[in-house]
Amino acid sequence: MTNPKSSTRFLHPEGLAKVPGYTPVVEVPAGRTVYISGQVPTNEHGQLVGIGDFEAQARQVFGNLALVLAAVGMDFSHVVKFGIYLTDAAHIPTLRRVRDAFVNVAQPPASTLVQVAALAQADWLIEVDAVAAALD
Repeated sequence: MTNPKSSTRFLHPEGLAKVPGYTPVVEVPAGRTVYISGQVPTNEHGQLVGIGDFEAQARQVFGNLALVLAAVGMDFSHVVKFGIYLTDAAHIPTLRRVRDAFVNVAQPPASTLVQVAALAQADWLIEVDAVAAALD
């Protein structure tokens, strides 16, 4: 499949299981690439949003990603890869629900999901980094 905004291809190679929520390989043939540092559940003042509330933290993280993408003239349709770090795999269903409100679920980015013992701050429950690409 091709992203309508570019010639980026979202591929599910034959022989791999189709798992919802991510694409196994995304090809970006040319253009501008943006690497986004891990976004955490803090607001513009550096204050934690949603202490103990995974859904509130996930929404803040994806909201922060939206701000970063907008700063470079992009949106979630340009994201080709996520790195997602959770402190508890029990939050995966909530993560999927929140993420799917932001991404094109028909052509989701490539993704890696890792459960970690802790993040840089003890009360953070999620961190997400991303790679975005555009032909312009």
